[in-house]
Parts: sequence; structure tokens; C-alpha cells
Amino acid sequence: MGEPAGIGGEIALLAWLRRDSAGLAPFFLLDDPARLAALAQQQGWSVPLQTIAEAGEAAAIFGSALPVLPVPLPAPSQPGIPDRRNAPAVLHAIELATTLCRNGSAAAIVTNPIHKAALYDAGFNHPGHTEFLAALCEVERPVMMLASERLRVVPVTIHIALREAIETLTSDLIVETGRILAADLTSKFGIEKPRIAVAGLNPHAGESGSMGREDAAIVAPAVERLRAAGIDARGPLPPDTMFHAEARAGYDAALCMYHDQALIPIKTLDFDQGVNVTLGLPIIRTSPDHGTAFDIAGKGIAKPDSLIAALRMAAAMASHAHVSSH
Repeated sequence: MGEPAGIGGEIALLAWLRRDSAGLAPFFLLDDPARLAALAQQQGWSVPLQTIAEAGEAAAIFGSALPVLPVPLPAPSQPGIPDRRNAPAVLHAIELATTLCRNGSAAAIVTNPIHKAALYDAGFNHPGHTEFLAALCEVERPVMMLASERLRVVPVTIHIALREAIETLTSDLIVETGRILAADLTSKFGIEKPRIAVAGLNPHAGESGSMGREDAAIVAPAVERLRAAGIDARGPLPPDTMFHAEARAGYDAALCMYHDQALIPIKTLDFDQGVNVTLGLPIIRTSPDHGTAFDIAGKGIAKPDSLIAALRMAAAMASHAHVSSH
């Protein structure tokens, strides 16, 4: 469902309409059927909806109607204006989706964006969607990956100021993130021997210490520990030469030291196709790489591209079948 006042409902309807051209595997929504029907009618989209009682009914229905496992909203939803009364339903949809994946009823979760401020009154006390899913799965440290067909990136430190990221960075943190990345590249992406490029923190990876000692003191020892664990890790590499086409051909994922170092290259390469993937969970979770977009909600102009990419990636990951906890 995501935030009912955002664009999640619209892009989900559009994804179903493009199911054939996009080659989408069957999916179903955890949402309020009345809300979705109103959205489709408002935009003039011919999307037949069919409610289901359990996940197993979705595949047979998907070709002719969009399956919906009902999660009723307590209050009417108005595009662009979040209503805190609907927060319990939003959280219930996430909890139910997690349960369905953990018990094998569903193969993966694809989450639409939430609006945290609207959820706090319902007891939401997590930094974001990812941390909530980790708590539901009893996982201490989830890892964020941004992925597209051309690049996969994982930031070791994420939503903190650059100064704090530098202060937070340790060899242990790099090693832990690298281990989770390598394990999930194998179990969820089907890469038997993943190759990981590890970015340096400083320009030119420190230039032998002339541009900072962190790469020699923190990053390089972490790379050696990953290699000692049997992981094909290379680095620290100069960040400014890691992301051109020839360099990307030499690795399966880039392990970056901070948020923008990872997200700038992938958003430059594939702004509309980037997918947020949560690693380190016992389930598969992907998400569009954008927010609720309240400013365009209800206008019928939202692009479903990132959601379609997230659905396709979730299906591809699920096809590898072997999902294990870390």
C-alpha cells in the first residue's frame, strides 16, 4: 500500500496495465479496493479489481484482473494530504506482507513509499521502512542496496551527515556490510562468486596517504579481511574511476563508504530504473527509489518505471529461490 495519499496506488494500477509489455510476473496488492477503484475511475483507467482471500489465488486472476488482498482504510484518502487515521492500516499492510513472505505464501515484498510523519501516532518508531522490516524479521542490521541493470551499489554508511559518516566508518562496519552483500549476491541474485569493488573514502583512495590516512588505516584492512574470508573484494579503489562502463564490467557490486558516493552514480546512470533492495533479511524486499510525491498525487502523471523495475527485480531474485538469514 504505502502512503495512501501518495502516488503508490496510481503507479501500482499503471504497473498492472503494463504487465504484458513489461513482462511482469503475477503480483497482488495489499490495499483498500475501494481506494484503488476510485483512483482508476478518476483517471479513466480500465483496471478490473478482484479481491482475494489468500495469496495463492492471485496468479490465476492476474491476467484478467488486478488481485487485491483487502486492507481497509479507516478514513477516506485524499491525494496529497496524508491522514494519520490511516496509519494503522499502512503499518498492518507491511506487517501482513512480511508474514506472507516469511510463511512462504508470497515470494517477495515490493513496498510503495511511506510517509513517516503520518505513522508516528500509530506507534511507528523506526528511522524508516527498512528498519521496520528488519525489526519484523528480527534482524539487527539490514543493508541498503540501490540496483539497476547497469550497476549495483551499497553504501556502508547511509542517512547521516558526511562528517558523521567519516567518524562512523570502521573496518568492522565495512567487513560486516561486505559479508552481507556477498552472501545476498549469491543467495538472492544467483551470482556464485560475486566480485565486489570497494571504493576508497578519499580522492584517489588517499593517494598513498597524501590525501588522508583513512584508506590505509580503515578501508584496506577491511578489504584484506574480506579476501581472507574467501570474498573476491578489490580495493580501496579511486572512487572517480570506478563507475565508467569498462570499470563496471569488472565487478558485480560496488561497496561505497557513504551515501552520495553510492547514489550519485546509479541515479546518473538509471534515474527512473533504480531499485531499492534490502539485503540481510530472510525475505526478499525491493522498493521504487522515490518518495510519496504528494505534489503530483492524484494527477495521473506519476511514472511507474521504478515500481515496474522493482517488481521485475523482486521476481528475478525470487527465481533463485534460496533465501537465507544472516
